[in-house]
Amino acid sequence: MRIFKSSKEENQWMSISDLMSVLMMIFLFISIVYMRSVNLEKNKITSIAQTYETTQVEITNDLKKEFTKNLQIWNAVLDSLTLSIRFENPEILFNVGSAELNDHFKSILDSFFPRFIQILTDPKYKNDIEEIRIEGHTSSEWAGESSPYQAYFNNMELSQDRTRKVLEYILSQIKDEQLLHWTKSKLTANGLSSSHLIYNPNQTENKERSRRVEFKIKTNAEQQIIRILEQSK
Repeated sequence: MRIFKSSKEENQWMSISDLMSVLMMIFLFISIVYMRSVNLEKNKITSIAQTYETTQVEITNDLKKEFTKNLQIWNAVLDSLTLSIRFENPEILFNVGSAELNDHFKSILDSFFPRFIQILTDPKYKNDIEEIRIEGHTSSEWAGESSPYQAYFNNMELSQDRTRKVLEYILSQIKDEQLLHWTKSKLTANGLSSSHLIYNPNQTENKERSRRVEFKIKTNAEQQIIRILEQSK
């Protein structure tokens, strides 16, 4: 029986040890690079989230400053969480059961929208705006003996028609071609029927407040985060 390994065996063992060491170093290097990459992506997303929060706060403050004196008169509410201005009780904004804007709502839009769009086209916000959504909402009820299913689709048609009429009216009032082009690229009409009801504290439907028209601002922070995640795949 041999007590000592041959020189050839020792060299072979050393070669395997060296190989394992190299592989471990490579693995460690890959891990460090990966962790650094993950941290960079995380930092980018954190930075975007912080920028979004700052932008949202600043837009909200500018909207408050501009419209605080008007909101109560218009029966409107500024929601800082959803970055939206909500015009409640559209029965006084539209003719009953109709998509036609009445003169009262037209006068509100004439005062509201030029000032609203002026804030959003300010250079500090303009490139951050992804979409300006006009949302039409209804209660769950419909006149007559309609089933809940029929009422939902009747209200869907009505809410879509109303938001489209609001969109048409707003765009017809813009005379500046560049502003019109930018606004058309951002403004959308969305009829949502009774899919987003507002509830009372006891969880019953608040039918009056559920009937509303909202102007909701959506920034491009979400799209930026999605692009970062796709690039990291």
